Amino acid sequence: MDDLSLIITAPSGHGLLAVSTGDLAATATDAVVNAANAELRGGGGVDGALHRAAGPMLLPAGRDIVARRGPLAAGEAVITPGFNLPARHVIHAVGPIWRGGTHGEPQALAAVHANSLRLAAEHGLARVAFPAISCGSYGYPPELAAPIALAEAVRGLRAGLVREVRFVLHGQAMLAVWRTAFHALAGQRAPVHEAGDGHTST
Repeated sequence: MDDLSLIITAPSGHGLLAVSTGDLAATATDAVVNAANAELRGGGGVDGALHRAAGPMLLPAGRDIVARRGPLAAGEAVITPGFNLPARHVIHAVGPIWRGGTHGEPQALAAVHANSLRLAAEHGLARVAFPAISCGSYGYPPELAAPIALAEAVRGLRAGLVREVRFVLHGQAMLAVWRTAFHALAGQRAPVHEAGDGHTST
């Protein structure tokens, strides 16, 4: 069940923006977004969990992409099959490393979300699930990252790129940060449903 959800109006209909805690690697959707490194070589955190769950074919698939095009820059994204994941595809997205916020980090974080959604649209994928990109070992402060990520999700939904964007977060502390950003973004434009409290708030 989603902890937070918001219906976004788009020219082609309605889209869903949702935030919850959970296991991204166990999320059944069209595409999960991997918080990848530039060389798509796997790693810890979300990256490692997705590689373990996807099985041994995901790592060489990433290596083949890097061999053809070179390492990814911050803000870029590429796509592979999901292999053994419940998700059909993995979008490998390279977020920025936090260096104080004055080295283009906000722009790169916005770009990596926007590029991931465009890539999903190009492949006909309607449902996408994100982690909190760059908020782990890359050190991006979650309270600064959440508004950027949510705003780009709303833009993608309003543009009709996808029909559903979910942020699947690790732990209640991260969820609390995203809840604050979620309500600030929603403002008075649309009702926000919070699971478990039996009411809808704006």
